[in-house]
Amino acid sequence: MAEFFDSLTEDHVAMIARQPVFFVATAAADGRINLSPKGLADTLKVLSPARVAYLDLAGSGNETHAHLAADGRITLMMCNFEAPALILRLYGRGRPVLPADPD
Repeated sequence: MAEFFDSLTEDHVAMIARQPVFFVATAAADGRINLSPKGLADTLKVLSPARVAYLDLAGSGNETHAHLAADGRITLMMCNFEAPALILRLYGRGRPVLPADPD
């Protein structure tokens, strides 16, 4: 049975830190869903219990950026294949931050 949390717990943060791969899904109002695996060392950071950031290294295109600019919805998913098994999804709103941005 799924459990829902308003913010990340210490256990969630520790689980996120152990994952070598995570997945990012975005979608605009019309069109297809974009789902991409991510996972270079230190590309996902928990900034606070309600905020994360990841470095999006564009590959075959940057559909994620286009979806975030159009809609803002994003889901990140981590899968822990060790015992106990756990799938953790982070549902939220995202925005691209480019090197030229003050953020």
